[in-house]
Amino acid sequence: MRAVKLSDLSGTYNAVYSLGHLCLAAIQMEKNDLRHFAGPLDWMASYSLPQVTRLLANRFSGFLAYDNLQVKGMAGEKIYLVHETEYDILSNHDFYIHNNFPPHLAAYPEIKAKYDRRIARFLEKAATSGRILFIRTEATYEETVQLQAVLSGLVAHDYRLLVINHKNVQGIVEQEWGIDNVISLEFPDEEIWEGNDALWTAIFSGITLDDQ
Repeated sequence: MRAVKLSDLSGTYNAVYSLGHLCLAAIQMEKNDLRHFAGPLDWMASYSLPQVTRLLANRFSGFLAYDNLQVKGMAGEKIYLVHETEYDILSNHDFYIHNNFPPHLAAYPEIKAKYDRRIARFLEKAATSGRILFIRTEATYEETVQLQAVLSGLVAHDYRLLVINHKNVQGIVEQEWGIDNVISLEFPDEEIWEGNDALWTAIFSGITLDDQ
């Protein structure tokens, strides 16, 4: 392993995965044709990176256990906001009102099966892929050091961890964190969902995905 820079991001990867904190990374992966399959955290809110790191260290053990799910309200007109309390992660794209009746989440078996498939693929890719890219939005230096240590034990071969923090900056600002395999960038924070589309496309422009 070695410290890497933005110029080291380019190349071919066998898998690209979002590690939260919102759906933003998965949306941008999709816009740039780098999301060929779903990841476990694509459509969830995972504000606490230490909890995501613990989730990975535990290889998702106990994740989405039924007894750890609490309906917190509505995530939209037709879907519940469900809190996974073991790892402090919020599901806001899974539990629809037409087939769930709190406190009974009737659609749970099919939702759990879907995530079990995604987790199995994630762990299989981590064990077999020659090169993987992970993307996390919003992370401190200290949190990233912890995440990098867990990823280095989970991933069998080469990987990059791209961290993007939204700050009061103009354009792309690269941070010199000096953490092995980690590229740290700052993007403008004025409008994160679509306002930085061109910046995401720029950093993804040298990336190809070979997921065979």
